[in-house]
Amino acid sequence: MTLVQNHRLPLSGNKRLLWVLALSIISACSPKVQPVSKPKTQPANPATSANKPVTPPAGKPAGVSAKTSSIALLLPLNLDALNSVKGYSKANLKKANIAVDYYQGFKLALDSLTGMGYNYRIQVFDTKDEPGYTHSLANNPTVRNSNLIVGPVFPEGIKSFLARPSAINKPVLSPLSPASPTEFANPNLITINPPLDYHAGNAARYINKQLRPKKVFVLKSGFSEDNKYTVPFQKAIDSLSRKKVKVVTLTVVRGKLTPLLSQLSKTEENIFVVPSVNQSFLMVTLRSLDTLRKNYPVTVFGHPTWERFSFLKADLLQRLKTHITAADRVNYRSPATVTFIRSYRKHFNSEPSTYSYKGFDDGLYFGELLAQDALELNRLDKHNFQALHNDFVFEKKPGLGWINTHVNILKYVNFELKKVE
Repeated sequence: MTLVQNHRLPLSGNKRLLWVLALSIISACSPKVQPVSKPKTQPANPATSANKPVTPPAGKPAGVSAKTSSIALLLPLNLDALNSVKGYSKANLKKANIAVDYYQGFKLALDSLTGMGYNYRIQVFDTKDEPGYTHSLANNPTVRNSNLIVGPVFPEGIKSFLARPSAINKPVLSPLSPASPTEFANPNLITINPPLDYHAGNAARYINKQLRPKKVFVLKSGFSEDNKYTVPFQKAIDSLSRKKVKVVTLTVVRGKLTPLLSQLSKTEENIFVVPSVNQSFLMVTLRSLDTLRKNYPVTVFGHPTWERFSFLKADLLQRLKTHITAADRVNYRSPATVTFIRSYRKHFNSEPSTYSYKGFDDGLYFGELLAQDALELNRLDKHNFQALHNDFVFEKKPGLGWINTHVNILKYVNFELKKVE
């Protein structure tokens, strides 16, 4: 059974009412709920092809153990604000809503697995989004003895939780942050959101394999922030092409691309990588590329955050044959997604957010691995998984832990992003 209460939540835009759930979940016990329909693909058996995850049989799996897997969730609920005169600030309420949505998705996944005969104990701890308090949780015996620790959510919290002398020797899942694991340097960390350098690396791989250009033009804004993308991109394209693809870098001033004209081709695609997230720079530079495309074939690769920028218009991006990478792409038409949405509405009387999907995927993936054998958390590379929001394809980095490397390549087609790889 899942040792937390299964509350039905009110349908309301103000999620302060949800704190009743958060206040009562620790160490409470509930009856089993009916299992929700699971995604068609599940963590793969080591004997199965890594690219073809297996689907477990319906009903209670053969040989299910009576053991109870313990999971500690460290979430920024900031429950102290409930009794505060000031209450929640807008920023803190947003963080708390993220935590509740993630928890509900995670809980729904474990309820599904519970219905198959597995047993879990969830202990939820409020990090209060305070580094000092978060660090103190690293000394909590219940946290330290859990089979899996999920959280903290934000980078500063992860740093304080993993800081010595309170070294944690259990798997610690970073559930939402795409921060590079080099910031934490902990071999027990599991980074499930691919960091930016994996986006850059996958873009380089796609360009080298699918487009096979002789040159790639990198257009920089002059801000050092661009280097977080351009450095791993250059390294990846050099390695993959054995330096046969020439990378031409230009710091663009006021949209002037004339220094590149002599190097452009009028018959083959000219690949432009634009790593900037600066609005002013992008508006001017992309307009210049739009003018350039009238005489030269142009294909653009942009930063993964471009999808969230409302100032970037789909018609312009489509004319530029724009590609972006993404590690968070839900197919709302898939049967698995439709089933999840129905189950989420039924249990919580609300619509799932992005964080609900992520919580569900994490709960389903890690919950089943724990139920099989906690040691499977040391063999994540043997368990590829097609989740609702992204695939899980892990690799182990010495001193940095496990990192999910899977990134989708998307392209603007018919004025919306379509997956091309």
